[in-house]
Amino acid sequence: MRLPGRIAATLLASAFFAGAACAGDFASFQPIGFSADGSIFAFEEYGVQDGSGFPYSNIFFIDTRNDTFLAGTPIRLRIDEENTSLAKVRAQTAAKAAPFVEKFDLGANPGLMAAFNPVTEVDGDAHRLTYRQYAVQPPVGGDFTLSLDDIPLPPSAQCKDATPQSTGFRLTFQTEDGKASNRVLHADTKIPDSRKCPLGYRIGGVMVFNPLEGEPVHVALVQVLSLGFEGADGRWIAVPASMTP
Repeated sequence: MRLPGRIAATLLASAFFAGAACAGDFASFQPIGFSADGSIFAFEEYGVQDGSGFPYSNIFFIDTRNDTFLAGTPIRLRIDEENTSLAKVRAQTAAKAAPFVEKFDLGANPGLMAAFNPVTEVDGDAHRLTYRQYAVQPPVGGDFTLSLDDIPLPPSAQCKDATPQSTGFRLTFQTEDGKASNRVLHADTKIPDSRKCPLGYRIGGVMVFNPLEGEPVHVALVQVLSLGFEGADGRWIAVPASMTP
């Protein structure tokens, strides 16, 4: 089956975000795009699972207005065969995601990677990130600063025997458009089972979309560091932040 062009493009345009797995498994991140009004954002995380060597791909479609997944998503797939290529599993999730991508015309609105803070960055601050929302020179507008704090929480039922304590996170704007802020974007009160056994978090980057009409949409990219088979694993959470007062 031939994939739509914009889906195939997302599979090929991943070199910048890809990372080799060693010890723990850190998923690579690939943005797919926004709807024209910024109300929908989609991305893929993919990699090879530590321990088993099985390739996986997960595609998320997020309603940025209320921070929920679209019905019928996320699309998650792992092929439990060591010799299966990563390209094969990514092609299968891309095919399943194609109706959503086409419906919301996500390929027409890629958005801007306003900041990227990979785990391989030696001087990067894992808990603080400052960026601007427009890619222009000279700069337009003020800066935005995100701050992440770990929150100690009781482990979920599936993790209580593995870790005596799990970790949640609080994500806050410290500046918005150059002005001081203390707006909380997210604060955990319990640990979702989907995060497995989280040990900590990093601010991994920020996506920004500026629709033709309406306010910009910012999406903070948070890496979840969880207990893995051979070391800490890394997965992605997208936290949307509306700029509408």
